[in-house]
Amino acid sequence: MTDVYVYVHGWQTAPPVAARRASALLARTGELHTTHPQRYPELTRGYRPWLVVVRWPSSSLPSLSGYRRIRDRAHAMSAPGLGHAPHVLAHLLGYLDSRRGDPADPPVLANRSGQYLHLVGHSFGGRFLCEAVQWASAPDAPRVLGWTAPEMPDRPFTADSMLVFQMAAPRDAFHQLFPALFRTDGKPGAPLRGPLVLTHSRWDRATGFWHLRAEGSAGIGHSGAGPAPVAQFHTRLLAPHEPYRLSALDHRLVNVDAGHCFRGSARTRLAPAGAHSDIDHPESAHLLLSLAALSR
Repeated sequence: MTDVYVYVHGWQTAPPVAARRASALLARTGELHTTHPQRYPELTRGYRPWLVVVRWPSSSLPSLSGYRRIRDRAHAMSAPGLGHAPHVLAHLLGYLDSRRGDPADPPVLANRSGQYLHLVGHSFGGRFLCEAVQWASAPDAPRVLGWTAPEMPDRPFTADSMLVFQMAAPRDAFHQLFPALFRTDGKPGAPLRGPLVLTHSRWDRATGFWHLRAEGSAGIGHSGAGPAPVAQFHTRLLAPHEPYRLSALDHRLVNVDAGHCFRGSARTRLAPAGAHSDIDHPESAHLLLSLAALSR
């Protein structure tokens, strides 16, 4: 095992479907690595992924009231003083962290017995992950995720990448909902060593049409992240034969325009969610695998 993936699903996803989609996505990464290893030269030591799927009750009527119900449920499960989803996730990540092999100097997860940790979310699952990583950075929180700061030399581990497909959150979420995720005041930030990558598509009606009516503006999954505490980089979702350069993904916050790929079908394009869940593509696996490769 070289890479540990923690996947959190989103709106209107039954538990068996969540497991199936996550497994299919990870299987695609394995196929890409096996059939085209020259595209990912950083993975010459091998790529053996392992998957953890976090499942939660996300079903509702496909309506405005249903969208608001799941939005409020996600908030209730994640908000301080209301729910414990971030605590559970953070402890899970900490458990995985404690079981990872201790890499050699320098303290990066690149040796033969160490594993990389990647966070993957879809829709409201991205909110859960952001809350979990943000909560882990609180001064009074249990040290469940590792740090690279000198004051914690015995815990060199961090999350190495985070990818959220079609995030169901306001565009200014990193100011309003997750202010501690990216610190700009010199204090230790959330233990996210690699980039936070967000896909968006104008065909996503769940975070466009419904989010606009429920929140007053389109969401990240439709239009990308808006103002944030850190500089952003904008790129597009690439085909598997097009390599991602380090300069495209080596940023704190990366917006990926996937509108040419996450389009849905003629039938689903006008459905309540549109292309919100149309993420099962080789392009998605290519992005995920590229993040793993560039984490080395």
